[in-house]
Amino acid sequence: MSLDRRKFVGGSVVTGAGVALAGAPAAEAVAAVRVPDGRGHGHRHERYAFTVMGTTDLHGNVFNWDYATDAEFDDADHNDVGLAKISTLVSGVRREKGRHNTLLIDAGDTIQGTQLAYYYAKVDPITDPHGPVHPMARAMNAIGYDAAALGNHEFNYGIPVLRKFEESCDFPLLGANAVDAKSLRPAFRPYVMKRLRSPHGREVRVAVLGLTNPGIALWDRAHVQGKLAFPGLVEQAAKWVPKLRSMGADVVVVAAHSGMSGSSSYGDQLPYVENAAALVAEQVPGIDAILVGHAHVEVPERRVVNKATGREVVLSEPLKWGQRLTLFDVVVEWRRGRWEVDSVGSRVLNANTVAEDARITGLLRAEHRKVVAYVNRVIGWSKAEMTAAEAPVKDAPILDFIAFVQAEVVRRALAGSEFAALPVLSQASCFSRTARVPEGDVTIRSMAALYPFDNTLEARVLTGAQLRDYLEFSARYYVRTTSGGPVDPSGITNADGTPDYNYDVVRGVSYEIDIAQPAGRRIGKLMFGGKPVDDAARFVLAVNNYRASGGGNFPHVAKAQQVWSTSDEIRNLIIGWVQEAKVIDGAEFASADWRLTRDGVPVF
Repeated sequence: MSLDRRKFVGGSVVTGAGVALAGAPAAEAVAAVRVPDGRGHGHRHERYAFTVMGTTDLHGNVFNWDYATDAEFDDADHNDVGLAKISTLVSGVRREKGRHNTLLIDAGDTIQGTQLAYYYAKVDPITDPHGPVHPMARAMNAIGYDAAALGNHEFNYGIPVLRKFEESCDFPLLGANAVDAKSLRPAFRPYVMKRLRSPHGREVRVAVLGLTNPGIALWDRAHVQGKLAFPGLVEQAAKWVPKLRSMGADVVVVAAHSGMSGSSSYGDQLPYVENAAALVAEQVPGIDAILVGHAHVEVPERRVVNKATGREVVLSEPLKWGQRLTLFDVVVEWRRGRWEVDSVGSRVLNANTVAEDARITGLLRAEHRKVVAYVNRVIGWSKAEMTAAEAPVKDAPILDFIAFVQAEVVRRALAGSEFAALPVLSQASCFSRTARVPEGDVTIRSMAALYPFDNTLEARVLTGAQLRDYLEFSARYYVRTTSGGPVDPSGITNADGTPDYNYDVVRGVSYEIDIAQPAGRRIGKLMFGGKPVDDAARFVLAVNNYRASGGGNFPHVAKAQQVWSTSDEIRNLIIGWVQEAKVIDGAEFASADWRLTRDGVPVF
């Protein structure tokens, strides 16, 4: 049964999927092997080799361009980004292998992450009746993708934007564990069956199963609650892989928007593991390869032994933003009347080794120029430069500014309400240590670099005791460091792999963090208005929706009373504040409210 991938929740899609037949492969894709038959003779086994290419976490990158710096993308490793580079790599593989001996898939997080993606979701939205086609859809269609899994960031702009993007794609968006909240039937295509053909004319059926991240239920609760549910990857793979095999799949490839670590940033708030790709490989029989996404790490090849079959499953995660292209090289052999997988290996190609495909850059040059003009609009003026370079270890004006604007927005919103008399505190995180607000003209792109995520703002009520717990949890970010001797700032953060975005500072109270003490006993001199914070005191915390919904697994906040929220991104609130105030003056908000100590002695 074919599947209408454009149906929306409420008219959940049926559980079939169409097939696509590729043309005749290149001659080098086959070899004949003589195998002894036990009687001193031999027979020839037909073999067929093909390649499944994969990308993940493209996050709105088409061009090798950084919209925040208004320059060609570059980093310390001189990586390049974007689908225009990926297109060149893909074309090279297709020339080498024969186009019809290849497939191209993606593991999700496609339509959020750059100002290009934001522009076509919010400024010139694709959902308008006569709106544009999403640039990511146009680029991926032109390159010739066969399928893409849903990522969690696909839901950031709401289901209508995602559905419109889906309509624009010439390939299916897959999500076997994205189901209708009421019927629990698939809300997106679970899989696609692709048919390749060996030189001898035999079909090879390659099933691609898409799995997305259960964390969507928390992180984008405002968009999906009551509409969609997201059961676990292992559970859904165990349901679908046997079906695909019974339908005649010779090879099963999973595109999973879920890392390999087996951990979850949201703790026990959901019964399903966030980073479950290796668990899927280990626990679900019948999978040959998994294209992994979500973790933003490069894993050219990892082999996991399936507990039930003893067979190895090959996993690969290419680096984010189109910096790498994964190649799964698969060899199948015709035995006993069917294809059997003989070998699977994976590797990655680096996008910085090739030029951009002029066909892709030419296709979207007008859109790119439009976005560049938008982000360079001057919206205000800053009296002094502010940078995030020291924000992880010192109270920095740049984070004070974010927290100040958030608090101002919440304070205005609660005016006249029963919560208006409660003190408003505000959390902020260092999303990028390279973020800066320049002295002089301030543009949209400088604000976008300051707040790169599409988080929205909420207000939650915490007690003084809960606030202390919150700060103690945040302070786990620091490596325990004994007293005496110099301190290297680069060596005291990110304890146990905690990322910068999961460390919060809180504006509106003052406190010390004693990094000589064990985690859980570090917060001292917690004061509000010059007096120690009472455990029973009540505060309103201005907090981003990622944290409020359980992201980072901070205590209390996800279950705290929500007294206000907005669907406007924090980035836009900051831009709006600058447009209204015209001037960013540190004297208005910059203050040293927290500091690091060792046994009570300031570190800096």
